[in-house]
Amino acid sequence: MKEVLNSLGLSPSNPGGFSGAWIGSGKVQTVVSPIHGEALATVTNVTPQEFETVLAKCHQAFASWKLVPAPKRGEVVKEIGDELRRNKEALAQLVTLEMGKTLREGRGEVQEMIDICDLAVGLSRQLYGLTMPSERRMHRLQEQWHPLGVVGVITAFNFPVAVWSWNTAIALVCGDTVLWKPSSKAPLTAIACTRIAEKALRKFGFDPAICSLVIGKGSEIGDLINTDPRVALVSYTGSVPGGRHVGGLVQARFGRHILELGGNNAVIVSEKGDLDIALRSIYFGAIGTSGQRCTSTRRVIVREAIFETFKNRLLGLYRKTPIGDPREDKYLMGPLVDAAAVDTMLAAIDTVKAQGGKILCGGERLPHPGGCYVTPCIVEVPGNLPIVKEETFAPVLYLMPYKTIEEAIALQNGVPQGLSSAIITNDLGECELFLSAAGSDCGIANVNTGTSGAEIGGAFGGEKETGGGRESGSDAWKAYMRRQTSAINFSGQVELAQGITLDI
Repeated sequence: MKEVLNSLGLSPSNPGGFSGAWIGSGKVQTVVSPIHGEALATVTNVTPQEFETVLAKCHQAFASWKLVPAPKRGEVVKEIGDELRRNKEALAQLVTLEMGKTLREGRGEVQEMIDICDLAVGLSRQLYGLTMPSERRMHRLQEQWHPLGVVGVITAFNFPVAVWSWNTAIALVCGDTVLWKPSSKAPLTAIACTRIAEKALRKFGFDPAICSLVIGKGSEIGDLINTDPRVALVSYTGSVPGGRHVGGLVQARFGRHILELGGNNAVIVSEKGDLDIALRSIYFGAIGTSGQRCTSTRRVIVREAIFETFKNRLLGLYRKTPIGDPREDKYLMGPLVDAAAVDTMLAAIDTVKAQGGKILCGGERLPHPGGCYVTPCIVEVPGNLPIVKEETFAPVLYLMPYKTIEEAIALQNGVPQGLSSAIITNDLGECELFLSAAGSDCGIANVNTGTSGAEIGGAFGGEKETGGGRESGSDAWKAYMRRQTSAINFSGQVELAQGITLDI
């Protein structure tokens, strides 16, 4: 453990603020691993006064960074990606130590960071605008994109580093600076990543405040980000109530926000689909990261004709799930992030039983060190019960039957969240219906693969209470820039639009 921390520049005690220099004189928090309940290190949070110092320097750094040619900014992002490659194993181990996901998933998370850096490097030469025909003779109409400003990135514990990189790699090539407030449950990985970005920026002679960091309570430090007009865009990943709070504060000052909020993701299993593909996709989607992904599979909607067969096969997988120290490859599921998360899961199970759900397996706290381990749970329900419409951030899977594909889609859409969805079918009509305007209402709709995970080449995000934001690939970069439309007159005369004449 000490070797991992040392290799990433972490000490037994660490300051929680960075804007070219490391600072922090606020509350000291002890970071405890959910794997074994042992302390990893301490972090000293920033005070409101120190926040002001960090933000001021990050804002000042934008003035020069926005003038650096985008391909040059891409070279810095490439170096960040190369540093991540060099530190992949150590950073993956730290992710696992700090939040409890399996080491194979930790490695996958760091690989996402590397991949988004690669995508952003290419993007740095493709920040295209448009040229449009003008209605006025000898005029040209164009649209172009400029750097936006300071991007505040507020991240959750479950992907403690990947979500920062999704935002940061894109924001940097767009010419923005980044102010990161990580989850207080995973501050060490944030410090490690900030040190990696600092090293890359210093190598090219740029102000390291371009990638700044503030660690502290959301109600204190987070709200300073949300209410400060110097922060042009706030990208928030977290719960729906948290998103309502953030969105309200940012909108009140007419700021921009990207909200990546809750998911309540369903897989429809048709009798015309491959049952083996369905089982494998759903099993990982439900137990991966111990059910603590926003894209975790939470509901499975199965055709009545195959319901019992599917249920029994899925139960067979669940009952032999290897649970234990996530650093060991023999285990597929590690702990929840903390004991409070276990309490929330057990309360949800009690509620669904009271509402008529039938517990098929799992849902018990295990006597592992730290008190954060549980058995994954399957609950048979008649449909979207009230508790089923809520997102329980834990390995609780609801299983329900359907008669027609139209009923299945109605069940899929019948929750407030709209992040990820999937159908397992080899029927072209069912597939096309699911992907049509009459089908899934989610931001992600998959066929013959599960709800969990996403490639960085596509824009990531969802609809309804998921917040409507988009990060990562496709044209999501436009959220990190300001659009400008220009008319250029080279006629030597003044001609007004819409045929208006002016006689003077």
